[in-house]
Amino acid sequence: MKKRLVVLTGAGISAESGIKTFRDANGLWEGYNVMDVATPEAWESNPTLVQQFYNERRKQVLQAKPNDAHFTLAKLEDDFDVQIITQNIDDLHERAGSTNITHLHGVITFAQSDKNSSLLYPIKGDEIKMGELCELGSQLRPHVVWFGEAVPMIETAAVICEAADLFLLIGTSLAVYPAAGLIDFVPHQVPKYIVDPNIPSVNHYKNIIKIEKSATAGLKEVYNILKANA
Repeated sequence: MKKRLVVLTGAGISAESGIKTFRDANGLWEGYNVMDVATPEAWESNPTLVQQFYNERRKQVLQAKPNDAHFTLAKLEDDFDVQIITQNIDDLHERAGSTNITHLHGVITFAQSDKNSSLLYPIKGDEIKMGELCELGSQLRPHVVWFGEAVPMIETAAVICEAADLFLLIGTSLAVYPAAGLIDFVPHQVPKYIVDPNIPSVNHYKNIIKIEKSATAGLKEVYNILKANA
């Protein structure tokens, strides 16, 4: 039986593929206040702007390519039962070859019904157009969890974390909840590798191995450690 390696990834792993982090120090995302483009209220007040914003983000994602960190995670499936939980809305893990991925905040390459969020549709091309409707007759919107919306996959992710034999955190500041709380579900005795140039405060957790490097460099180091002990 392969050991179960649970990996929680954040914006830092996609940043090295040229995808800008969700929001920078001034609270803006690609020049927009996130409250104007990433809330149900924004969608209700100006759906055209929100649709346009995510169409542009989707084009960026489709132009980006997986980096070495994504490929290293895929390669770890040779020796481990790798379960990736990602806060990212891109599909770079899939394109790198990883097979078990739980998206907490949706996937930007899919559309969902404005009326029923469980109705999902792959997007043809790179845009959702205003006037494109789901089978219930309502407007299609990005398959993205906005501020103020429930995170439907969080309970599934918690169960995955509870069954971890090894845990790896990459490129996340543990600032966005409920995703940040997932580490609390990992058993105390499980080794927890944290890869980030600026490692968040985790002193109250046991069995922490800190690697203060970028996602690609840090994951290479973790890969060698895990392979040696597989």
